[in-house]
Amino acid sequence: MNELRTPQEKRYQFFWTMFFVLISVIAIIPILRVVAISFSGKNAIIKGEVFIWPIDFNTDAYTKALKSGNFLSSFGYSILLMIAATAINMVMTILLAYPLSRRNLKGTGVLMAFCVLTMYLSPGIIPHYFNVKDFGLINTVWALLIPEAMSVYNMIIMRTAFRSIDDSLYEAARIDGCSEFKIAYRIAIPLTVPTIATLALFYAVGRWNRIDDLMYYIQNSRLYTVQMTLKQMIESINVSAEEAQTTQLVQDNVKSASIVVSMTPMLVVYPFVQRFFTQGIMLGAVKG
Repeated sequence: MNELRTPQEKRYQFFWTMFFVLISVIAIIPILRVVAISFSGKNAIIKGEVFIWPIDFNTDAYTKALKSGNFLSSFGYSILLMIAATAINMVMTILLAYPLSRRNLKGTGVLMAFCVLTMYLSPGIIPHYFNVKDFGLINTVWALLIPEAMSVYNMIIMRTAFRSIDDSLYEAARIDGCSEFKIAYRIAIPLTVPTIATLALFYAVGRWNRIDDLMYYIQNSRLYTVQMTLKQMIESINVSAEEAQTTQLVQDNVKSASIVVSMTPMLVVYPFVQRFFTQGIMLGAVKG
């Protein structure tokens, strides 16, 4: 990395560093406050004394949240759904991105035009709903997997990552007798692991946070994800008078505890994938 030599460069670097530190602090304060409320006692919460540090530390809210309705089962179901959706998304993305990355494949321009067209022209939710209904996917887990099986934007990033690989590697593999499938499996995919990991995280976060498709396609509560269950809990959570007297529970800390539990998987996964971010996005950056 080049050293900053002039005072102007140093001031520029200092300004932007401080700016992004400020943005990071502003972004993290609400999260810390939710965590603090989830671990705080009812008196401190009612008096508005909790900011970013718990007061009268206790875990009663987590016990209540985990025992509320089907929260725990929907949490486990959501993890399995996220893993399945991410796997399907990545398989579909790679299967389309790799052929479109090959310069000697005829018709790639037309196929890319159709793919890009879907990014700008959307029929809307009503045609989507009738399409899912006509295929008999309403109230099935497939309604949460198939309609969002691939993102064209992510496919373009993946395609560009495949295209960045030197053609000489592909030619050498062909000379050695490798089929296109083996070339993709042995060369293209291993060389684009950072991009694959980054896109997998994008897909996983998108599935974990998505709730609109459940509201449209799912009425069976057994298929509710943790986000849908959390929404219902926040709308209907109730602390009985007996619980309020014998525990540190109020509605606010139970809601906060539920939110903390629901965002924990992403907080756990993110540090392991973060190291791929810059390399993955740069490798898959759209080039002119």
